[in-house]
Amino acid sequence: MDIAQAISDYGFPMVMAVGMGYFIYYIWWFIGEKVDPALGKMHVALIRVIDQTRMLDQDLIRLQQKVDVVLEYRENEKKRKPNEN
Repeated sequence: MDIAQAISDYGFPMVMAVGMGYFIYYIWWFIGEKVDPALGKMHVALIRVIDQTRMLDQDLIRLQQKVDVVLEYRENEKKRKPNEN
């Protein structure tokens, strides 16, 4: 059945209501079948990235503490060396 015959038999508003119903059903199906699983995978990936970022931040903090200790040690050595001569 073509669209022109359906419009003449049932009227434009009814044909458009059926078309809109199909459109809403298709969007609902697409979100449920395609978008939701992809969002779930992205959520897991996002959690993994956040965890890695936190680990890198902790590593940077530890590294900065080590650098501070080394710099402080060198400064103390410089202060001690002139006194030894």
